[in-house]
Amino acid sequence: MAARRFRLTAAVLVLGASVLVAAPAAADATATVTVNARSGLSTVSDTAIGVNHAVWDSQLGTNEVADLYAKAGVGMMRYPGGSYGDIYHWKDNTAPGGYVAPNTDFDTFMGGVRRAGAQPIIIADYGSGTPQEAADWVRYANVTKGYGAKYWEIGNEIPGNGHYGTNWETDLHADKSPTAYANGVVAYSEAMKAVDPTVKIGAVLTTPANWPDGLIASGDSATWNQTVLSIAASHIDFVIIHWYPTGATAADELSRPDQVNDMIYMVRQQIARYAGGRDIGIAMTETNTAVGMDTQPGALFAAETYASLLANGVFTVDWWDTHNGPTTVSTVAGQTDYGDSGLLSSAGCVNDVCEPALNTPFAPYYALSMLSAFAHPGDQFVNAGSNQSSVNAYAVRRANGDLALLLVNKDPDNARTVAIDYAGYAPSNAVPTVSTFTNGASAITTTAAGTATSQTLPPYSLTTVLLHPAGSTTGLPAAPGQPSAGAVTDRTATISWPASGTGLKYEVYRQVGATSEELGETTGTSLAVGNLNPGTRYTVNVLARNGAGAVSWSSPPLTFTTTAPAQSTCSVRYADTNDWANGFVGNVDITNTGTAPLDGWTLAYTWPTGYQQVTSGWNATWTQNGTNVVVTGAGSLAPNATVSAGFVASYSGPNVTPVAFTLNGTVCSSG
Repeated sequence: MAARRFRLTAAVLVLGASVLVAAPAAADATATVTVNARSGLSTVSDTAIGVNHAVWDSQLGTNEVADLYAKAGVGMMRYPGGSYGDIYHWKDNTAPGGYVAPNTDFDTFMGGVRRAGAQPIIIADYGSGTPQEAADWVRYANVTKGYGAKYWEIGNEIPGNGHYGTNWETDLHADKSPTAYANGVVAYSEAMKAVDPTVKIGAVLTTPANWPDGLIASGDSATWNQTVLSIAASHIDFVIIHWYPTGATAADELSRPDQVNDMIYMVRQQIARYAGGRDIGIAMTETNTAVGMDTQPGALFAAETYASLLANGVFTVDWWDTHNGPTTVSTVAGQTDYGDSGLLSSAGCVNDVCEPALNTPFAPYYALSMLSAFAHPGDQFVNAGSNQSSVNAYAVRRANGDLALLLVNKDPDNARTVAIDYAGYAPSNAVPTVSTFTNGASAITTTAAGTATSQTLPPYSLTTVLLHPAGSTTGLPAAPGQPSAGAVTDRTATISWPASGTGLKYEVYRQVGATSEELGETTGTSLAVGNLNPGTRYTVNVLARNGAGAVSWSSPPLTFTTTAPAQSTCSVRYADTNDWANGFVGNVDITNTGTAPLDGWTLAYTWPTGYQQVTSGWNATWTQNGTNVVVTGAGSLAPNATVSAGFVASYSGPNVTPVAFTLNGTVCSSG
């Protein structure tokens, strides 16, 4: 929101007078973590760990801040600061209507970026600027100064320009629609790439299940994302999303990173559907938590959010922000929290309670430090999971054969003894190197502790474990390249991949949680797989095995969804007819395409996530048990006859569309 971006002491979010931590539920003191090196996820980019800077912050570009970020392994710095991006004019370092601190101009910012060894991501002023102004900035940055600034966003949170009824983002254009923005992106991109064709241009999208995602405003024919992608896709290189989940308690907030897989899946679906198959990256250029911003919940949230997003291929995650100032003082898990969304203390005071000395790191800073030590550029995430909801696990595999684990204990009161199992990886018997950040700590501790198969996690802690392989990692075949899926039907698909050598056998695995299921093997570079389930999301990897039995790293992941049958004795058309970003009115048209009448009918489907809930329905009886929905109708449905039934549903996370519907037990085609 605008306030957090407009002055250092402004309120970020109104959280109330106090923040409560949910009482921990009784739980077994042990947990089992499974690490599956056969299930490869995305590779870590050199811009993965990012932060935001703002021109109203007098510490922007200082050596002290740059050195703290270098120490934390920050690879990306964003400028000139949230909504200031739409009022900021780089040539004279001004932001009409806002405050600009001395010594915060672009060159000063770039000095800090270079000292930290990071890269910049820059917001070109869409709200009050012009394509020419942006092009001049590119020329100054990359031609005149040789900064090599690669990543450029067109505007900040432009959907907040009032078009959907809420107005915090400056946008001086008379037409504030997604169509106008998309056409503006095209104009900015053409002007900026005419100066430097190597720059990467980003367009603002709405985040799935976050306002105003799903809304169609008056005068528009589609949502913001569909419109922007349909018009601007050929002129952009990445899309931009922001995420500020608002859990009521620490436990609630710490459950929100579980939504990331579905969130990024939906963004990729939209890119695939509306961007003509172009390879477009995803950047999360702002995120923060609503609970425990400066204390351990903030650190745990940051670690899980970054790890989840990076494992899903997001190329940068940028915390909001460097300094912000205190807002509301509370006690969280025994520690003083200032309601300050900055990574570093501003040394400000509120209600006679003052923050620590200027630039003292808050807990989320240490989470970023842990992350950069855990996941290096070039590492590949592999699947990891836990059988306890209070413990989460992430893992990366390194080029030298090492494996690093990130273990999160979300229980504020109890330690957890963790047993660790491995698939596709054999760790050595050496005592691993373990780093830990605990509740209330002001530093990360590192020691040799535990074993590769057993670790003890302190309460409310982040722990990284570095393991070495038991055997040699030389002579492994190269990992297969990015697989693709073709001829996808309700029951079959053909998986293809680039060859990674000669004399190899390729094995295709489906990811099932933190385990794998082999779908088949071949000496070729494609495999037809069958016995799939209709309307189901599949993630697969390909591994190469040579004649000596040595196995490669996993290929990048491929995710695809099977379809409904092409033909059936029934057909279902599902539609979201009116959406308001946390609920919607839906409709199903059910057609009997068979030759016999149906004397009574029952439609069934399963929601793709646990966040979706039918709250009411009409023209049939609607019931939901878990994620399973049953719709029961009365009367006969004659051949070629259609009946419509409607419902209202809520959702508290990504609203993924169901694909497979059964009518009286028969899987239907899509209408």
